[in-house]
Amino acid sequence: MARSAAEGNLKPQLTHNGLKREDTDRNGYHNKREGLQGATAKANNMATKNGPGTSVPSRQHIPESFEQAPMYVAVMTYLGFGIVTLFGYFRDFLRAVGLEKCHLAQEREEQKAFVPLYQDFENFYTRNLYMRVRDNWNRPICSLPGPVFDLMERVSDDYNWTFRFTGRTLHNVINMGSYNYLGFAENNADFLKTVADKVHQYGAGVCSTRQEIGNLSIHEELEQLVANFLGVEASMTYGMGFATNSMNIPALVGKGCLILSDELNHTSLILGARLSGATIRVFKHNNMHSLEKMLKEAVCSGQPRTHRPWKKILIMVEGIYSMEGSVVRLPDIIALKKKYKAYLYLDEAHSIGAVGSSGRGVTELFNVNPADVDVMMGTFTKSFGAAGGYIAGKKELVDYLRNHSHSAVYASAMSPPVTEQIIRAMKCIMGKDGSTEGMRRIRQLAENTRYFRARLKEMGFIIYGNDDSPVVPVLLYMPGKVVAFAREMLERKIGVVVVGFPATPITEARARFCVSAAHTRDMLNQVLHHMNEVGDALCLKFSRRKYSSRPDLCDETDFELDS
Repeated sequence: MARSAAEGNLKPQLTHNGLKREDTDRNGYHNKREGLQGATAKANNMATKNGPGTSVPSRQHIPESFEQAPMYVAVMTYLGFGIVTLFGYFRDFLRAVGLEKCHLAQEREEQKAFVPLYQDFENFYTRNLYMRVRDNWNRPICSLPGPVFDLMERVSDDYNWTFRFTGRTLHNVINMGSYNYLGFAENNADFLKTVADKVHQYGAGVCSTRQEIGNLSIHEELEQLVANFLGVEASMTYGMGFATNSMNIPALVGKGCLILSDELNHTSLILGARLSGATIRVFKHNNMHSLEKMLKEAVCSGQPRTHRPWKKILIMVEGIYSMEGSVVRLPDIIALKKKYKAYLYLDEAHSIGAVGSSGRGVTELFNVNPADVDVMMGTFTKSFGAAGGYIAGKKELVDYLRNHSHSAVYASAMSPPVTEQIIRAMKCIMGKDGSTEGMRRIRQLAENTRYFRARLKEMGFIIYGNDDSPVVPVLLYMPGKVVAFAREMLERKIGVVVVGFPATPITEARARFCVSAAHTRDMLNQVLHHMNEVGDALCLKFSRRKYSSRPDLCDETDFELDS
């Protein structure tokens, strides 16, 4: 339902979520035949590499790797999960007959007639699989999480059901897991002087929402700075990155709207889509054929049963996907968005500050106009070393969200020192602090990323993602090797993040490395040296491709494989 111009400051052609309609009919598709023909012809003229059946323009060629493991690896992975599952059922039997103690919470005997509070089967994975290996997660850090950190040693006497601290500290563990892409998670007193000044001026907390008495001058300064940095009209900031997605998406779409979501989107996007009440359809990861097929079907068929046109069609993607390290095919998606008159929601949590010649994210990486993205979202928790998130775009969109977003209306305003930290980091990136430190960090991150990825490929590891992505997933596959890898790397004073099912597909467990501009070449070489040794010891080098350390003498071939 469209709102009139009398409501707030929204324009007559503004839909209820603040997005411009721009000569579209109710399903978001152009209502003039010549408009359809013109858009189709224009897209057909630009199509070069997307294969038959699609008419979207080719994007700038940026190499990405998704090598498949040998068949025996998949077989051994399924076999490994099968064995631990069988042992899990056997141990549940031993607990049921009283031969093994059950450490999990259970209902009291007098509550047995009630609906179960603790679902036994639902906790099967936690009881029998995760609990045996959970020493690899939630490790207590007792220092700044910079390029190196200190770790409190803990041990378990009951197979990880409980832990006790030994009093010993592991010093100078190389941090390969934090999202500290540009190294702004730092404690240099000279760099943090302005942050300390803001604590003295405003205090640590606001204790109110932005709409009441929590709107500080530095909040407005930050929002103007974010808009200038992104090259858009306006922006709004929030105190929590997760809530920026989960609480704003329901304000943009609702019942009668359609969301087309990439299958690898973050949980915050998925939660926001579910809370909105809109219909959700999932397309294959970065697959333009799959997306265009769904767009065609949505435009031609409309809503289920009634076949009424969709009120809005919203495409939701991420800039860099945090588990795959892949980069969105932004020019292709923008072309499809324009062709079918849909809206585009871009989550740049991992890409803003981390890619692009001046850190402005994937819009700069692909040299596209930021105005072509209807809703630009990002977080300050990665590249900026702070907390919170932002929504940016047209002024009408931001004005709408100020009054309708639950994060804006009900959440406490961003902490002043956190706000100043973001301002400090962003001004450094933009060069407004009078130095070139920001550009140096961006270039250092790009150099570290390409060096680390290239060396891992040479060693024979299977890694996923884009060559420009600082998120570097190394595929481990088998559950036993995932655990052994994490423990062995910690023994060598290297902190890594390992991820398995259900956060990843069951056959694609991995270690996720996050490269930082704060990492020195010596640190990376040390990590690579130990990776090489551990990879040989645990037989983790599954790649069948041969990589050379020499630079390419010619361009990559000009074809793409359909997924």
